[in-house]
Amino acid sequence: MKKPAGLAALFCALLCFTAPASAAPRDSLYTHPGRLVSVAGHRLNLYCVGSGSPTVVFDSGWEDWAPAWAIVQPAIAARTCSYDRAGSGFSDPGPMPRTSVQIATELHAALHNAGIPGPYILVGHSFGSYNTRVFADLYMPEVAGLVLVDGEDGDVASPSQRAKEDADFASTTAELAQCRDAVASGAPLPTIPGPKSAAGPTRVPCNVQFFRGLPEREFSPALNAVVLRITATKPALYDAVISEMQQMPWDERYLQTHIRSFGNRPVRVLTAQNHFADNANTPPALHQQHLLFEQAAAKQQARWLSLSSDSKQTFAPRSGHYIELDQPQLVIDAIREEINLVRVHPR
Repeated sequence: MKKPAGLAALFCALLCFTAPASAAPRDSLYTHPGRLVSVAGHRLNLYCVGSGSPTVVFDSGWEDWAPAWAIVQPAIAARTCSYDRAGSGFSDPGPMPRTSVQIATELHAALHNAGIPGPYILVGHSFGSYNTRVFADLYMPEVAGLVLVDGEDGDVASPSQRAKEDADFASTTAELAQCRDAVASGAPLPTIPGPKSAAGPTRVPCNVQFFRGLPEREFSPALNAVVLRITATKPALYDAVISEMQQMPWDERYLQTHIRSFGNRPVRVLTAQNHFADNANTPPALHQQHLLFEQAAAKQQARWLSLSSDSKQTFAPRSGHYIELDQPQLVIDAIREEINLVRVHPR
């Protein structure tokens, strides 16, 4: 969920990434449902391509779904599966509450119901890192490796930082509830607080806050249109993200009390180092605050290296929170490295 300072990552995206760019390769895959797989009364939308073992499974950040992997997934020469969590994208709503245990259990069932057994290399971005780590805790014999892409680090953050984030959750979910009600009733979408500027406070529409801000410059116009239609018309999406955020403190306590060794399974930790896109115009005092944030995040994420005897932390100096979009090759390289390791030393 790490959209710093109350969705600041979104606003950085809106302000800092305005130049057009080429569409992500083959992103038409994500403009329509892939394979809808039944799981305990509802269906999850899976995009599984390629062949061979191990299978690479992607889970996205909070307020994201499968298109977040539109650059990375096609570049992996193996069987890969991205998916939309229940309520998001083309997936059906799922049972509440949306804890990481519920999410991981559903993903495991969907993979098996689709005839895609392990071993799995799990790739989790942001909040998706909670879900992949819980998946590993529940189903470790089927897990071959783990790649954390600027993972959400609330479980290893200081108590004061966790308390601040928990307080922010309440205001964010209240805003999202207003958005949800408008979507459900067909009323005009409200706006949510935006960034401060020289002209004063700004506000942005509810439905552009998803991913790192819509339209996303790395998505094709066709994909942006589909994503914006979903965010403007699907109440279940808002129900899901509200519940996911409300359950994050519970997820963090679960991870703190279920610290399970990966043994020698490879664990790769990718850490963003430019969340705020500072430049020469950034005031020095503010830049210093941002540096302290980056340093703290790097130290916190380094604590995950103890999960495995084969672990490594890689820094992404030119990336904001979305390394898979800013420096996708770092993610691709980490996944390929784990695939090669698993194939040489299969479990």
